[in-house]
Amino acid sequence: MVPSLGNLDAYVSAVNRMPMLTHEQELDFARRWREQGDLQAAGRLVLSHLRLVVSISRQYLGYGLPQGDLIQEGNVGLMKAVKRFDPEQGVRLVSYAMHWIKAEIHEYILKNWRMVKVATTKAQRKLFFNLRSMKQGMKEDALDADTHRNTLTPAEVATMARELNVKPSEVVEMETRLTGGDVALEPPSDDSEESYAPIAYLADDSSEPTRRLEALHRDWLAGDGIAQALHTLDARSRRIVEERWLKVNDDASGGMTLHELAADYGVSAERIRQIEAAALKKMRKALM
Repeated sequence: MVPSLGNLDAYVSAVNRMPMLTHEQELDFARRWREQGDLQAAGRLVLSHLRLVVSISRQYLGYGLPQGDLIQEGNVGLMKAVKRFDPEQGVRLVSYAMHWIKAEIHEYILKNWRMVKVATTKAQRKLFFNLRSMKQGMKEDALDADTHRNTLTPAEVATMARELNVKPSEVVEMETRLTGGDVALEPPSDDSEESYAPIAYLADDSSEPTRRLEALHRDWLAGDGIAQALHTLDARSRRIVEERWLKVNDDASGGMTLHELAADYGVSAERIRQIEAAALKKMRKALM
């Protein structure tokens, strides 16, 4: 089995040291797995072909994804190939497994590259994985002096669209996406006050967890919270708080003044102020 390894180079080195199977050994292990469900035999088939996955993964390094992830996905494809491999078809496992390994890596790239889900049809996927190599080939074959140009000419677009069975507009769109630069969400760490990355204007502050909790708490305070706090007061204190802080008349003016409440209860305005202060303190404590 593959030992626990701390880095990709060590893994690749270990994989390349694994012995390759002879044709007879491959047939024996494949039959034992297919006919008897021998997991050890299936494991030997997988381990002996891990170097194939590493080799294929190198073909897809241009998409900016970690090779370790590509290898991992390719290994999934290899295991699927071993599961379905029929040794009686007269085909070596290495040839059969290449299709499954590439298919799994293709699927991973399409899901995780910066052009997420841009290639949906079979023809578009073919365009996605062939555009770079075809474009490079056209550059090398070009006889004009402008050999360093990056964009395709209308004639090249038409040729590529015809060969890959897609619309010329799809070729142009795919080339634009392939050649477009990535934009970092976070600003560069240069302590520049002028740094302004997309994260500054793409973030939705209203959905940020802390802000969301604060908003929910404010809503509760304005509704059920205030009602519960008022229930902790005696009738006189509750009326004073309601008149002073919670009542709005039709003319947009507030409730009764300290002097009006003092006259109503036959006490001084200072006494009403003291009752109000004590009531508000009790409500704050109830709301904590």
